[in-house]
Amino acid sequence: MTDNVTQLGNRFDQQLLAEVRQVMKSEGLSQSQVSSQSGVSKTRLNHWLAEKYTGSIAPIETDLKRWLESRRANADLQERLPGAPEWVETPSARSVISALAFAQMAEAVSVVYGGAGVGKTLAIRQYREQAPNVWVVTATPASSAPGSILTRIAQVLGIRASGAVHVVEANIIERLRDTRGLLVIDEAQHLTSRALDAVRSLHDAAGVGLALVGNEVVYAQLTGGSRSVGFAQLFSRIAKRVRLSRPQASDIDALLDAWSIASADARRVCHEIGRRPGALRGLSQTLRLASLFASGQPGTEHIRAAWKDLGGEA
Repeated sequence: MTDNVTQLGNRFDQQLLAEVRQVMKSEGLSQSQVSSQSGVSKTRLNHWLAEKYTGSIAPIETDLKRWLESRRANADLQERLPGAPEWVETPSARSVISALAFAQMAEAVSVVYGGAGVGKTLAIRQYREQAPNVWVVTATPASSAPGSILTRIAQVLGIRASGAVHVVEANIIERLRDTRGLLVIDEAQHLTSRALDAVRSLHDAAGVGLALVGNEVVYAQLTGGSRSVGFAQLFSRIAKRVRLSRPQASDIDALLDAWSIASADARRVCHEIGRRPGALRGLSQTLRLASLFASGQPGTEHIRAAWKDLGGEA
């Protein structure tokens, strides 16, 4: 009599098995990654791949077929969706880079703050690519306290992040000292006053540049009523301040030039979009989708349609 494994094996979709195994092999995906992406538990996936799963196979194979179909659809969209320019040097971006460069060169503190979508984070990434010893740490609500932001800084620096807070702090200072580097805290508005002071202490002790980047809340914290108590030491060290409340017209023009948008009417519509919430980020997404709609160079009608499709207000 045929053994139980063979009987079960005959029930498996061999074509699906081969396709999943090929995707995993060609893309170097682990079973854990496939499990996370497909929603099939690790144990069930492991037994299914080994053709030894003894439960109901149909739900597993349904989920895996859906996963493969989603991957194919995404790959097709990515192939057709035009890529945005990797880097556009706008006047606002130059202001951000100038503030970062000054902080690093002078071992000083720079604060860059303003609205969302004006290109602060992209400028930070560009500066990190062109300058040595630049470490970018993104703060979140979960890392708002001194201990948690120090842990995140240690992780970015590639040093041990566990143990007592004062030990982590000492390790960070040792790693930063004499590097003439720059520590950038992006989304710094999430940090509490004590966390900001902890970051300031790293700057003082290690002698590295420090850049605090975020929305208007960052500077409001530093200049608010509690400044004399909680922020005096940090505020007194701020050497350069850059406020970017919204994109300049020249920022939008630089982006449109990078996309080769020449039509005066199309540029007018793009300027209207660029002044909305989301700013340059929203405009870039709109132009990318408009290019897909146009199958090439987008015109005014494609840009309007893409803006509407993305949920933009008329």
